[in-house]
Amino acid sequence: QVQLVQSGGGLVQAGGSLRLSCAASGRTISNYAMGWFRQAPGKERELVAAISRSGSVTYYKSSVKGRFTISRDSAENTVYLQMNSLKPEDTAVYYCAAKSVYSGTTYYLREYDYTYWGQGTQVTVSS
Repeated sequence: QVQLVQSGGGLVQAGGSLRLSCAASGRTISNYAMGWFRQAPGKERELVAAISRSGSVTYYKSSVKGRFTISRDSAENTVYLQMNSLKPEDTAVYYCAAKSVYSGTTYYLREYDYTYWGQGTQVTVSS
């Protein structure tokens, strides 16, 4: 079983940047496909970005493509979400998630695909 601990987030002005981290313990993150989700008040949780176990394949929600970058560092056992050119509509609680997989080149899009979740971290973008 893997435990996911998130850090980063906070308050930033529109146009600014933040980096979220999701550190895994208990298992090597190399065995997991990973995703970053977010949930804004009154809205459903949505996938923002996903990365395959190998890191070779990524997916981005259209509204964040070109602004956000998901990456993974096996040595640090951590997955990151670099967020640039932030907009007020990016305001949400962000969650990292992990799915144990054999395939190294598949990412997963649905909330129910993922078994393990981080605790969530607030990102607030002021206009």
